[in-house]
Amino acid sequence: MNPELEKFYEVCSALEKGEIRVAERIDGQWIVNAWIKEVILSGFRYGKMTDMSQGEFSFFDKDTIPARKITLEDKVRIVPGGSSIRRGAYLAPSVIVMPPSYINIGAYVDSDTMIDSHALVGSCAQVGKHVHLSAASQLGGVLEPIGALPVIIEDNVFIGGNCGIYEGTIVKKNAVIGTGVIINSSTAIFDATTGEFIKADKNGQMIVPEGAVVVAGSRPVSKGPGADKGIHLYTPVIVKYRDSKTDSSVTLESVLRD
Repeated sequence: MNPELEKFYEVCSALEKGEIRVAERIDGQWIVNAWIKEVILSGFRYGKMTDMSQGEFSFFDKDTIPARKITLEDKVRIVPGGSSIRRGAYLAPSVIVMPPSYINIGAYVDSDTMIDSHALVGSCAQVGKHVHLSAASQLGGVLEPIGALPVIIEDNVFIGGNCGIYEGTIVKKNAVIGTGVIINSSTAIFDATTGEFIKADKNGQMIVPEGAVVVAGSRPVSKGPGADKGIHLYTPVIVKYRDSKTDSSVTLESVLRD
């Protein structure tokens, strides 16, 4: 077997067991393991198109990257209805996957997390413990460039329906992202508690602060024809930081995860 392809299979197996991760927190900072991304890309390079059809459903993809096989021993609840988990993704015991949803290669989903219906966990996205990714929300995938940090959702984050978190955004622990919020590196977040804008850092990463409660908002265009016509631009807004009232509205039921 091609040595690179053999390495790819070894890395996929280690990713699925949670032995290695595309990104990990070291001394409080998230660091990307670029070598893992390089190996993942080799699986695409050496894979050959094959027919993966099942019954009446037609699927055609690289033979190196089929859907991952989940067994009862994995202790992951995958509710019937058409979800797909790609090879090289890690799901911890007690994770719940509602149908239909998709979890891509290199993703890491930690314990007691729910991936709700029509949700996407993109390639290499990292999701912490006790997270709720609500229906139709998306975590963007980042395989290229090699050194780019993927989307990271830390522990105890609640993401409402129809949200989109993209371009290596880091959502710090205990944050609450309201329904319909879109966060990327090019759209500043307004913190209404301080009156300041939060912009992408020097590495181009948007960081949502710990415990922030973010909702969809807008701000007026300040100059030019847009200002004259009263045009507004979309802006995520931090309306407050998490408190006991917030906790009561986003409490996750442990009975679902037993």
